[in-house]
Amino acid sequence: MRARVILSKDFVETAEGLIFAVVASGVEQGKVLCFLRYIKTATGWEKLATEQANAFLARHHPDYLHYSPLLDAQLHAVALARIVRHYPAQQRLRQLLQDRPEETVTADLSVLCQLLQGQGIDVSQLGVTGSILVGVQKTSSDIDLLCYERGLFQHCRAAIRALLAAGLLQDLHEQDWHESYQRRACALSFEDYVWHERRKGNKALVQGRKFDLSWVDARVIAPIQYQKCGFATVQCQVLDDTYAFDYPSLLVLDHAQYATVVSFTATYAGQAVTGETVEISGQVEQDPSGQQRLLVGSSREATGEYIKVIRA
Repeated sequence: MRARVILSKDFVETAEGLIFAVVASGVEQGKVLCFLRYIKTATGWEKLATEQANAFLARHHPDYLHYSPLLDAQLHAVALARIVRHYPAQQRLRQLLQDRPEETVTADLSVLCQLLQGQGIDVSQLGVTGSILVGVQKTSSDIDLLCYERGLFQHCRAAIRALLAAGLLQDLHEQDWHESYQRRACALSFEDYVWHERRKGNKALVQGRKFDLSWVDARVIAPIQYQKCGFATVQCQVLDDTYAFDYPSLLVLDHAQYATVVSFTATYAGQAVTGETVEISGQVEQDPSGQQRLLVGSSREATGEYIKVIRA
């Protein structure tokens, strides 16, 4: 495979019939950091849950299990030489919009893009991930839209709010929220989860179909190696939310010991804004200089780890 930039939220496929979702832009030790999402079976592509994916690789392809010393975390990784197909999310959306889709899910995606265009959004700068990216969507599939420029991402959030106010998009139904909450399996109560999510302005219904918008940093930044050194629960004020929707999401904190909190799970992206007081429960990590931060999302489900705004 020719060298190319592989971005977070793209997918890659191997010769064994495995499709992985990329979790970080760039490479580590010649490998793409990712997580197994689909396996090819006699009846087509089968989607795997987290534990299923780990068990499947442990049994059949343990060489794809990977410990990242930079992230100090267990995940999956595929060497560049073993990738037989790269699914770029931005290219896929452009192709779909050129093809004038008639299939239900991609037709709804087209409607969503038209609505965003009407709000001044350049949809050629967006991408689509998830099942639509690899062409295995079902009639019940959600739409996972991506944005690659920080200012455009904020413009999209404002556009979604405007379209909701105009009735051209709809808020999620109670059942949608419950399904989303169950998938996240997070440490927040259902009420807290919905309160935080509803105000983020990055998800709604288009023609009754759920979609959400994520921000992907197209830059490949050399990561700092952190070591985990305990667990902490703190309350403090957020000083800066500029990078709240990044991967990992980052909040600058007004705390004597922990300068920042980062999260690798989408549940806590955009979780708080500047000036709010939050309670954080997570792993303590230390960089080579001795500076410490908090990490929420040391595992995919982030069991027992959370960020929540303390509401009056």
